[in-house]
Amino acid sequence: MSDRPNESFLARLDRIDRRWIFLMMAIAVAGPIIWVGVTGRTFPETATPAVQGAFDAIERLPEGSKVLISFDFDPASAGELQPMATGFIHHCQLRKHRIYAMTLWAPGSPLIGATLADVIGSDPSYRYGENFVDLGYQAGNEGVMKQVGVDFPKAFPNDSKGTPLARIPMMQGITRLSDFDILISVSAGYPGGKEWVQYGVSPTLTQGHRLPFVAGSTGVQTPQMIPYYPVQMSGILGAIKGAAEYESLVNAKATAPGETVPAKYQEAQRRMAPQLFGHSLMVGLILVGNVIFFAGRRKGAAE
Repeated sequence: MSDRPNESFLARLDRIDRRWIFLMMAIAVAGPIIWVGVTGRTFPETATPAVQGAFDAIERLPEGSKVLISFDFDPASAGELQPMATGFIHHCQLRKHRIYAMTLWAPGSPLIGATLADVIGSDPSYRYGENFVDLGYQAGNEGVMKQVGVDFPKAFPNDSKGTPLARIPMMQGITRLSDFDILISVSAGYPGGKEWVQYGVSPTLTQGHRLPFVAGSTGVQTPQMIPYYPVQMSGILGAIKGAAEYESLVNAKATAPGETVPAKYQEAQRRMAPQLFGHSLMVGLILVGNVIFFAGRRKGAAE
């Protein structure tokens, strides 16, 4: 019982111990995590036009198309971006595209190998050097982007294993960026998607070729990318929500009704449940706080 019997309900809420709020947030986050882990179910996602555009850009390419994907992120941002990279590689695998992976971030090099091994490592139809290649890391930021636009072998003379490009079958005929059928960037900042538009995609227009470009980016970087959509960019995945929407599209294509989707292809969707309930609680607490504030001010004015 309250030690202030005449105190209103809103006044009691205003004095609530903050530990109750911490407990509510813990339940809002932990509850959905446990539910998803036990049931394996995720919430349905509806793709926004920008995410649908990214999916369609890869989907409409003919089988065996050349896809250049740049892993421009590091382990610190992998929680938000790794599901995107996995989703892009998975989608390209389903479409039987040739995958050319590279990075302009030194910490991104191990992420390429891990992602390729996780997604296509057990696929017998994919053979290194014929269907996929790891070009590794190259320093130089925008300089590398400009170089691949005019002389790709000069920017990447070897793959990540040190093998000369001339000895890699799928590199035959690759002389510049416009020789690829699409460019994908998964980026956490500089250099990343924005720089690829400025120094990679835009110059191809002067060569009489519009290179399709899609990107996945962190929530912080996404507002910088939106102005380039849909002219310079075919689509964009923004933060973990965009990744979840993209996963839902790819999984719907890859699995039959009732078939179980591997957890590695649902990472973003699985993370949306705790985010949804956590954000909902935060919004609710903000609304309650404002109600208490304005009610208290009105009471003070009346007195």
